[in-house]
Amino acid sequence: MFTTVLIANRGEIALRVMRACRELGLRTVAVYSEADRDAPHVAYADAAYLLGPGPSSESYLNIPRLIEVAQQSEAGAIHPGYGFLAENAEFARAVAAAGMVFVGPPPEAMERMGGKTAARNEATNAGVPVVPGTLEALEDLVEIERLAGEFGYPIAIKAVGGGGGRGLRVVRSAAEIADAFASARREAETAFKNGALYVEKYLPSPRHIEIQILADTHGNVVHLGERDCSVQRRHQKLIEEAPSPALSAELRAEMGAAAVRLAKSVDYVGAGTLEFLFQDGHYYFLEMNTRIQVEHTVTEMVYGVDLVKGQLRIAQGEVLWLKQAELTPRGHAIECRINAEDALHNFRPALGTVGAYREPSGLGVRVDSGVRADYTIPQFYDSLLAKLVVWAETRPEAIARGLRALADYEIGGGVVTTIPFHRAALGHPVFAKGDLSVNFIAENPELIETARSFTPAPPEPVEGEEVGEPRNFTVEVNSRRFGVKVFGAGMAVAVGAPAAKGGNGKRPINKTKKSRLGPKVDGVISPIQGRITAVRAKGGQQVEAGQVLFIVEAMKMENEITAPHAGTIGEVKAAEGVTVEAGAVLATFAGA
Repeated sequence: MFTTVLIANRGEIALRVMRACRELGLRTVAVYSEADRDAPHVAYADAAYLLGPGPSSESYLNIPRLIEVAQQSEAGAIHPGYGFLAENAEFARAVAAAGMVFVGPPPEAMERMGGKTAARNEATNAGVPVVPGTLEALEDLVEIERLAGEFGYPIAIKAVGGGGGRGLRVVRSAAEIADAFASARREAETAFKNGALYVEKYLPSPRHIEIQILADTHGNVVHLGERDCSVQRRHQKLIEEAPSPALSAELRAEMGAAAVRLAKSVDYVGAGTLEFLFQDGHYYFLEMNTRIQVEHTVTEMVYGVDLVKGQLRIAQGEVLWLKQAELTPRGHAIECRINAEDALHNFRPALGTVGAYREPSGLGVRVDSGVRADYTIPQFYDSLLAKLVVWAETRPEAIARGLRALADYEIGGGVVTTIPFHRAALGHPVFAKGDLSVNFIAENPELIETARSFTPAPPEPVEGEEVGEPRNFTVEVNSRRFGVKVFGAGMAVAVGAPAAKGGNGKRPINKTKKSRLGPKVDGVISPIQGRITAVRAKGGQQVEAGQVLFIVEAMKMENEITAPHAGTIGEVKAAEGVTVEAGAVLATFAGA
């Protein structure tokens, strides 16, 4: 039995786990990177520890440091959340070797189901249908072209080591194979530290359906129905709902039984999700996420089961308290992922500092958030800021409640989010009918123009005011975080630092400071802050308007930077591996 849990994650999922721990009477320990010093999850925990210097995107992957902090804080268990090390068998083994409980599946089950090709083999052995494709990783581009001829275009090149749409590229002709393979490998290595890829047939217009399972250490497994996650951009989910408007009760039971059968065959323990593609009345196993998922919330709302507390109770050794015959969905739930992304510009990452912040409330409204007023969004992590979840007795009522809650949600300071897109999507007649596929956004381009009508104008600069007293500061002593109050004149508050409690939340501005973009330059400009992962421009090169010249990675997404017009490249100013600011000149045109 453990009494203290270290949460090896950040943002809204760290807060979600901490709240479940508190309800179970467990003490919580947060960890944080230098970029996350002022993050809400750090302030909420019973204790918090700095992971150390270095790139903030790598801090949460430092296994020895995580184990060291867990031992210093006397944690008896580690909950990995999702992302980072949540599906890392090496981490699970390191936790166990240190005498602590890993809140998740055994590393053996993780290895059997965590890799895409391994999971496809397990599914085949368990009699669960899979999408036609390879059962092993591939290196040979000629072999990929041969398989494309066998399966028929389009095909999907996919990362073996992870999900979330990262490391996935759709190929529609032989000419696209080489670039797609290189891009998928680059993204997979960055996201999963595993560049292995495989190939499968790409279904043209499927729904994305997933089954939630919960398994104890005594061999008991149940499923908690399905989630429909078909509204996606870049093969990553934006809206999820439960139950799916496409499944009958009979098909739900059949897919659920297949998921339970597969979980039992690999001795799975804890919460897990089996993902399927569903088209023309047939379902195909896609992959398993051996962890809690972002969209677990909609299942919780319709089944009345706290899945995170379920994870913790199972990790304590409890016998599963749920019976399959008693698990039936009630009502309908919808989740909107509130991301820091600009839907008007192909959902590119959007950084900034949150100004005023107000979450919606009322019957059937839930917000799982990792931000607050005056929070500066880091560039190093996923773009997810919060999850808005609504529940109602019927799907039309849930849509209406979602639209109301989205209109009530205020994220100020000029931060660009997906809220306008969600208002357009939930109000669209195709969504209302429930006749969705993963091509919903592509097939309904008017969504973006509708989103534009919901997009607020940028705020006018406001002169800052002096911060009232007392003021709150955070200090670190031996890498542990403490909060202190300063009365009187105290330390000066730096411009751009978070306002203290009791202030007005406004930031002083320097009226004399010139725009960081400087004078207008005829060149290729990066619209976002991020790290350059590919340079395709050369001095003297003739380029066409829209030609991809650079790839910039921001918030774990690759973003293509294209030529604004035709011309000849003059000087290339950026190199691979360099981090650039928004507005940086990556290359100039000759004569500029």
